[in-house]
Amino acid sequence: MLVLFSINHIVSAQKDSARKNPGENIKQFWLVILKTGPKDKEIKDSTERSHLFVGHFGNMQKLFEEGVLKVAGPFGKNDFTWRGLFILDCKTKDEAEEYVKTDPTVKAGVFIYDIVPWWADAIGSFAPGKQVFD
Repeated sequence: MLVLFSINHIVSAQKDSARKNPGENIKQFWLVILKTGPKDKEIKDSTERSHLFVGHFGNMQKLFEEGVLKVAGPFGKNDFTWRGLFILDCKTKDEAEEYVKTDPTVKAGVFIYDIVPWWADAIGSFAPGKQVFD
């Protein structure tokens, strides 16, 4: 039994040593927090709001297809004014802000935003470039 345990421990250690260092691929992204904007309550017309949000989702799709938008999604009810988030793959905060400003809901003042640097291992959907799905 002791021999089997020792062999298992040695094999596990070899597998662990063959793994990449998780910090090797750390890359900076930009975390965007979308918050309720000053015009959110003023834009009450359902047709206008619908048009803005169709544009919002279309813009996210475009940024995703360009390989810029890595993650997007809404927040549930919270004690902040947080409505949603984006994680963008670009070089600078100014570049991230330019992408955010292409959003019709931001242009209309439905959302305002904060942008901060955010780091992650660039794997999966965070890999550079466009993602191809079959």
